[in-house]
Amino acid sequence: MKLGPLPKQGFFADKNHAFWMLQIGGWSAYLVLRALGGLANSMGIAYILPTLIATATGFSLTLLMSAAYRRIIRMRAVFVWSLTLTLVALAAGVFSVIEVWAHARFYNSTFEPEGIQFFGAILLDLSVLAAWTGLYYGINYYLLLDEQSERVLILSGQASAAQLAMLRYQLNPHFLFNTLNSISTLVLLKETERANTMLSRLSSFLRYSLVSDPTETVSLAQEIEALKLYFEIERMRFEDRLRTRFDIEEAALQGRLPSLLLQPLVENAIKYAVTPQEEGAEIVVAAHVSGDRLLISISDDGPGLTAERSALIPSAGVGLNNIRDRLFQTYGDDQRFEMISNVPQGVVANIEIPFEPANARLKENA
Repeated sequence: MKLGPLPKQGFFADKNHAFWMLQIGGWSAYLVLRALGGLANSMGIAYILPTLIATATGFSLTLLMSAAYRRIIRMRAVFVWSLTLTLVALAAGVFSVIEVWAHARFYNSTFEPEGIQFFGAILLDLSVLAAWTGLYYGINYYLLLDEQSERVLILSGQASAAQLAMLRYQLNPHFLFNTLNSISTLVLLKETERANTMLSRLSSFLRYSLVSDPTETVSLAQEIEALKLYFEIERMRFEDRLRTRFDIEEAALQGRLPSLLLQPLVENAIKYAVTPQEEGAEIVVAAHVSGDRLLISISDDGPGLTAERSALIPSAGVGLNNIRDRLFQTYGDDQRFEMISNVPQGVVANIEIPFEPANARLKENA
């Protein structure tokens, strides 16, 4: 998507209006200072007219220079410098000729400049035009830098949102493959009613996963409801071998977290705790608030950190790596994720994130 010009705030909200305000204000100040300087040096009222002509000349020349600078400013540095110096020198020459002529014609009629004498004011005029040029480039480079900074922020936000969406959507096909495999098995075994039930629950789960914005957070209460749907789907496969328990503090239900963040942890627990044991395992989802932190844990009483499961923790695999990446994308360094041994046996995954109540978010948006 091509980004258009970004709106500015304050004085430079209308760049054209700001230019004219500065142009008129600057040359008006030049006129006043030159006129007061002449009067202070006892040059009389007659000095004001050539000063007016000089001011009008400078005003007009800088308008022409600004039109040229608008085309020069985006060129390579070597062209910007060379063309700018040439323009300033030429404009200062013209400025000096007109100023000396006006001085001789309207103030000192005894002075008849010839040849090089027309450039008698060139040092002053060169200084004025160089200062005007420096101010013009300074302001415009500042505005260009500010615009580029805003574009970088927008593009960075878009890239972050796209990455969050990518990470979230990587989880769905992984779970979907396992579930469709189970439904296929039920169909082959002619267990049509169980297959229909599983399809219905899968539909509800996918509706939640697709409707929620992957770049936004959801309440823990919503996430728990999604986990319950997931457990119901998996219980069709494992029956009594899959035992679940929720230990959720009431206040924690209002906390917000990235959607579908906990599902791969539950899937991991099923794979390594429930599947390998004939008696299955119990998975406990717990959450509580401690100060301004939301603490969530998913534990199991399976075989624990076996060699195979321990090897996954540093490299993490797709699911666990996504959790780490999504937490970092959402909270930066203000989060913690770890997998450790459970007591007396099994594994526990701990997540610690800032506690942001859902009702506070609603008040902000109101």
